[in-house]
Amino acid sequence: MKKNIFSAFVFIVLIAFNFVGCKKTDSPLTRVTPVTIDSIAADYYEQYLKLYPLEATAQGDRRYNDQLPINIDKDFISGEISFYNSVQNQLKKLDYKGLSDDEKTIYDVLDYTLKDKIERYAYHPEYIPFTQFGGLPLDFPLLGSGEGSQPFKTVKDYEDWLKRMESFPKWMEVATENFRNGIKNGVVLPKTLVAKMVVQMKADELTDPALEKNIFFGPIRNFPKSFTASQKNQLTTAYSEAITKKIIPTYIAMGDFLENEYLPKSRDNDGLNALPNGKEIYAYYAKSWTTTGKTPQEINKLGLEQVAMLRTEMEKVKQEVGFTGTLDEFISFVKTDPKAMPYSTTKEILAGFNSILTTIKPKLPQMFSMNPETPFEIRQTEKFREATASAEYMPGTPDGKRPGIFYIPIPDPTKFNVTSGMESLFLHEAIPGHHYQISLQQENTKLPKFMRFGWFGAFGEGWAHYCETLGPEFGLYTDPYQRMGYLSDQMLRAVRLVVDTGIHTGTMTRDQAIEYFLTNISYDRGSAVAEVERYMAMPGQALSYKIGALKIRELRDTYEKKLGPKFNLANFHSEVLSQGCLPLDVLDRKMSIWAKKQ
Repeated sequence: MKKNIFSAFVFIVLIAFNFVGCKKTDSPLTRVTPVTIDSIAADYYEQYLKLYPLEATAQGDRRYNDQLPINIDKDFISGEISFYNSVQNQLKKLDYKGLSDDEKTIYDVLDYTLKDKIERYAYHPEYIPFTQFGGLPLDFPLLGSGEGSQPFKTVKDYEDWLKRMESFPKWMEVATENFRNGIKNGVVLPKTLVAKMVVQMKADELTDPALEKNIFFGPIRNFPKSFTASQKNQLTTAYSEAITKKIIPTYIAMGDFLENEYLPKSRDNDGLNALPNGKEIYAYYAKSWTTTGKTPQEINKLGLEQVAMLRTEMEKVKQEVGFTGTLDEFISFVKTDPKAMPYSTTKEILAGFNSILTTIKPKLPQMFSMNPETPFEIRQTEKFREATASAEYMPGTPDGKRPGIFYIPIPDPTKFNVTSGMESLFLHEAIPGHHYQISLQQENTKLPKFMRFGWFGAFGEGWAHYCETLGPEFGLYTDPYQRMGYLSDQMLRAVRLVVDTGIHTGTMTRDQAIEYFLTNISYDRGSAVAEVERYMAMPGQALSYKIGALKIRELRDTYEKKLGPKFNLANFHSEVLSQGCLPLDVLDRKMSIWAKKQ
């Protein structure tokens, strides 16, 4: 079959990689530079960014801001796998025993990364190119709004985005074909998820022909003051044409396809167990997201144990506030208790989060010997995605030009319930959770770039979840409703272990999962539905939080006992974060070496 342009592009990348390590000298003979773990890691990531230019853009690397490869195309994927294999062959040439401790960490992380990426493609993730919780069609509007990582400061920036808009319809065409291939191979999404995707694709913010209301017109509404009238007119015309003729028809076409062709053939069951090789697929995702060898059954058992422990702690809060009913009744009661919903406006809620920051700031130096330089902001989630969004953190750029942003959805401020975890949410998503971990990682220029900008859910989400447990040390959770919110957030991650494994092994249906969720967590039904459907759409991802947090807490408890007075919490935290996201077994070895040096 004739290779397309994207496959050819990957082939060129491979050729470039094979020449790595050679440089010309004045000698008539060419001297070969010895291959090191640092050179392999650097060249791997340089080529990787060419394959995934949106990730380069997110990191503030502007070299590929006009590119949008069709990375779900089968020829592209084939070339990508060949590239990963070529890097592995480079690694095998190194003497692992001769590496330093830090170099062994780099080797281990790169080796794990390559093996995981190759294994993922064995299960054809391209058959489901996006869901209602993630994928390019959801990321693209934020990029094009002018509020995301795509810069809109110069005329070239505007022209770069025009080129990406030109490529977007092709990506969506391939996505449609991939969905059809999924139908042919029995790999389709549940109907409940597809129905949500139809609504998303036809949202007014994406398809409204009145361009002033279209999210992609944001950069035109906010031209830099330095632009001339002529430049503004030319770009307005170009953007109007691209949005009208490319973007809007593409979203409408995808919405129609999902509604008329894909939805009728999507599945009525909920878990991966219903798919061909579903058991193996889910075992892979569980391993990938937790970076452990724990089986789904072991994870489910751990979840049940955590749920039982946390229910005991919730009983204490129930008694403190003087509630006389059962715990289930108390969990239901706080969902509607006016004391748990003290806000009336969005502004008040945002101010509440800022007050949490004010409270913890004086204690940060006692907890951390390193602080990120990346700026930080709190923002309300954009309206077009607020209905299905969760609170989230968007990393800033290492140069500080774009801050790290804590996004909080507030559809109705009068129903914002602190027992869903307000203080613990801030510690997790913002400071010292994701903002500290990701910013310190990106700012650490000693790390290879693939580690500076890498991500392992068990470490990244595990760290953030661990940070929730620091609330008492920060002077938080003094109010029983906020403490109930903290316990609810802890319970959320414990319930995820039960529900995620239950759904995808076929021992729990969507409806059973929702009821189990509501029995243990003080969420309203709509939020519970969104959570459960997230686990259906992103199998295994929800396991990473609790598994990672328990590991970090286990390491802290272990070395506090072993080191006694030599243990320093700030130094422990700094060491955990010093080489960015790591697979948990690599973290374990790293911290053992650190403890011996104390």
